Amino acid sequence: MKRLLLAIVMLAVSGLAVATTNINSATLEQLQALPGIGPVKAQAIVDHRKAKGKFNSIDDIKNVKGIDTATFDKVKSDLAISGKTTPPAAAPAVKAEPTAAAPAKTK
Repeated sequence: MKRLLLAIVMLAVSGLAVATTNINSATLEQLQALPGIGPVKAQAIVDHRKAKGKFNSIDDIKNVKGIDTATFDKVKSDLAISGKTTPPAAAPAVKAEPTAAAPAKTK
């Protein structure tokens, strides 16, 4: 029983961690969702892609103006050059506990 529970937990955790951004087809919004990539860098990636064509490897993103080694290190595990862009799983909604009504004031 413990093994089954552990397997289910591991499967759930691994599913949450998988988020991939295809740098050859991602939209500006999808690129901006990457850590360290704001609107300017996202636009630079799109502009580079239009001017030079598709990226042949994720390392090629370092050729984009504004993408240095530190930025690349932050995002490399989230990048792909093929396949569909899959956004990170949304955090589960937290239900608010109902609050007790305030007692009515009496005279």
